[in-house]
Amino acid sequence: MNPQTSSPDKSPAVALVTGANRGIGLEVARQLAQAGMTVILGSRDPAKGEAAAASMMQAGLEVLPQPLDVTVPDSVQRVAQVVEQRFGHLDVLINNAGILYDTWQQASSADLAVVQEAWDTNTLGPWRMAQAFLPLLKRSPHGRIVNVSSGAGALSSMGAGTPAYSTSKAALNAFTRLLAAELKGTGILVNSVCPGWVATDMGGSGGRPVADGAASVVWAATLPDDGPTGGFFRDGKPLDW
Repeated sequence: MNPQTSSPDKSPAVALVTGANRGIGLEVARQLAQAGMTVILGSRDPAKGEAAAASMMQAGLEVLPQPLDVTVPDSVQRVAQVVEQRFGHLDVLINNAGILYDTWQQASSADLAVVQEAWDTNTLGPWRMAQAFLPLLKRSPHGRIVNVSSGAGALSSMGAGTPAYSTSKAALNAFTRLLAAELKGTGILVNSVCPGWVATDMGGSGGRPVADGAASVVWAATLPDDGPTGGFFRDGKPLDW
């Protein structure tokens, strides 16, 4: 059995990607589906999620669009119930949804409502998702959690800009460390991945191709059982915290 693409009963592995109607999330969903997984495509806007999934479904890929807002506990729990009923387990959780690259702010004068909004999606969103889906991930012998982070959240190189985004991603990295240590020995690997500067709506036009950034995330989603956990990576290489 290939642990990266199949479940204990030889059915396709099941992956869930948040914020997957565009950008890196959409490309991660596509690459995982192309690898043979069944992908649950989470999107705050149901119409955008269905449109994003349609082209992949037409290509014969197994993609299930689901309305999902990671800031709303009821929304998270509803999708957990759908996964429980449809599949009975989850193999891969990709916490990709992210907002507010606040280049216009400085820490000394930041609007704390904006900071709180960023934290609610970028940090507490993955935390909610992990808590809701851990029971399903524990039913997989090859559970993987990938928190899509950023070099902006690295304390070793953090500068003065983007205080809401940077602190939310630094906290996400801390959550990765905490959860990975707690789950050590369970078979669930938990890692943070920086996809790099990627040409998306958030990243702007100057970044590298979306497929390259997504591949960095997919690498962590398809690690072998003896792969790393509790790390921070880009393109499969460790980054400084």
